Amino acid sequence: MKVSQLPPALLPREKLLIYGAEALSNVELLAIFLRTGSKGMSVLELSHQVLSDGGSLRTLLNASEEEFCRHKGLGRAKYAELMAIKELLRRTLAESVDIGEDLSSAESVKKYLTYLLRDKRREVFYVFYLNTQFKLIEEEALFEGTLDSAQVYPREVVKRALAVHASAIILAHNHPSGVAEPSQSDRRLTQRLSDALALVDIRILDHFVVGESEVVSFAQRGWI
Repeated sequence: MKVSQLPPALLPREKLLIYGAEALSNVELLAIFLRTGSKGMSVLELSHQVLSDGGSLRTLLNASEEEFCRHKGLGRAKYAELMAIKELLRRTLAESVDIGEDLSSAESVKKYLTYLLRDKRREVFYVFYLNTQFKLIEEEALFEGTLDSAQVYPREVVKRALAVHASAIILAHNHPSGVAEPSQSDRRLTQRLSDALALVDIRILDHFVVGESEVVSFAQRGWI
């Protein structure tokens, strides 16, 4: 049966309005986003094929432009819309995080870092700059590396922290391997950064390492 032949209550958009978004399948939710199908394929069929090819919504959200546009009927405009939605999700999650409140046990912070870093294909080193009240001034991906390492320069961290008048910072990076356990190299780097920042009276409050299913806190381990 074609989508146009479905009873109104079974059409994805109408079903959402009647029963709520949680009542829809992944295929139906994606169909609402896609809006139209492609030649010889209904929007629900296209949605099903896209998810079957990619394997999951998570894979789709983290696809590159090239990977996304390989699907018949999907182009740059739709990719731009998807990236806008992804960024709205990130900002919504960020708004729920009080970056200065007991970070070592704040599950909301760990969830935010998981969303931010877990699916990066290369190791990315983030720095969160905080003021004297430990409120967020700015966050940035300061270094990006390879599949298993990122070259981090303490001088650059110090320079950026001073430039934004930070009194403390939080560090975070991912392990693309999926294993969150910090390496000895991670621990040595953290100590080097701590020593360099101490010279200008800036503290490191924590260093988080993000894996596939776990976020390790240096503060929780007693390493900071």
